[in-house]
Amino acid sequence: MSDNIEMSEYDQIKNDYPNKQQLKFHNNDVLYTDNLLHEEFNQIQNYYKINIKEIGPTIQSINNYIFEEDLSLMIDELYNLILNDINKGREEKTIKKRFFDYINSHKINLREIYYWLQNNKTYSNSFYFLGYFNYYGIGIDVNKQKAFELYQKAAELENIVAQFELANMCMDGDDADQDYEKAFELSKKLTEGNYPCGINLLGYCYRLGIGIKVDIQKAFELYQKAADLENLHGICNLGVCYESGAGTEIDEQKAFELYQKAADLEHSQGINNLGFCYNNGIGIEFDEEKAFELYQKAANLGNNFAQYNLAIMYEFGDGIEKDFNQAIYWLKKSAEQGNKNAQIELEIVLKDYIL
Repeated sequence: MSDNIEMSEYDQIKNDYPNKQQLKFHNNDVLYTDNLLHEEFNQIQNYYKINIKEIGPTIQSINNYIFEEDLSLMIDELYNLILNDINKGREEKTIKKRFFDYINSHKINLREIYYWLQNNKTYSNSFYFLGYFNYYGIGIDVNKQKAFELYQKAAELENIVAQFELANMCMDGDDADQDYEKAFELSKKLTEGNYPCGINLLGYCYRLGIGIKVDIQKAFELYQKAADLENLHGICNLGVCYESGAGTEIDEQKAFELYQKAADLEHSQGINNLGFCYNNGIGIEFDEEKAFELYQKAANLGNNFAQYNLAIMYEFGDGIEKDFNQAIYWLKKSAEQGNKNAQIELEIVLKDYIL
């Protein structure tokens, strides 16, 4: 899964970055990928790092007894939770956290879930969640190739979330061969079903020419449709269009309002983009202190672009006192998530810092 986010004009100038999110100074177009949340997820996954091979054929859970019918209902509820989240454009880390919150609140034993999934492989949600377990290494080692194969099986059974995940993996080449045509076709299929997650994803395909000829106007229209359906990624991507004049006239005030809307709903990319507006006087009066506050908030939510932006403010003392230790800390956080600008800047800063 990835957070499908398109970059702003500034990002395109500063970066040669193929992913859906980007930024220096700051990011913007959004697709469907805290420091605190990141650490929490690691702890949760380690806690559930059980040996699946030792699972026995019992149905007893840690909360008295959970029968197969109950597990089936819970799997369906979990699936609907995730489907609702991706259509709303919630970010990957948030969706993972909500998945574990559901598991913990229902006192479900993950061993029993995995056993049940393994014994119900004619059911599309079973294939999807087996893929989910493999993708994130829940109770087993991460195996994205296996996840891809399982998502494929679920997608063939018309599983909507699996189709969405498969489209993203085909687009990103996430431990699978990139297949832009397949990514486009899956996105188109989801759009035909009027799923907001697919509409935004299809807009991204048209924006960057993924499996189809670039059509900026079509991308704008699809982002608008996704935003109208309250998809947070679509809202942010539409903001980028207004900010850069992609498929429409430049309207910085409109871009600011769209970023504000996403930020108000705790969307880390919206928060980061709003910080960018304050940092550059886009649709609002220039305010470095406010920009710093927003970058800090998004960085703590695990947004690698905000982490990079925050590091740059610390490095150069933009509106705050210079602090190389903080700059290095946030550059490392961002670099660990694959932000190429952070990786390059970190190498430069460490060299200068040592000298």
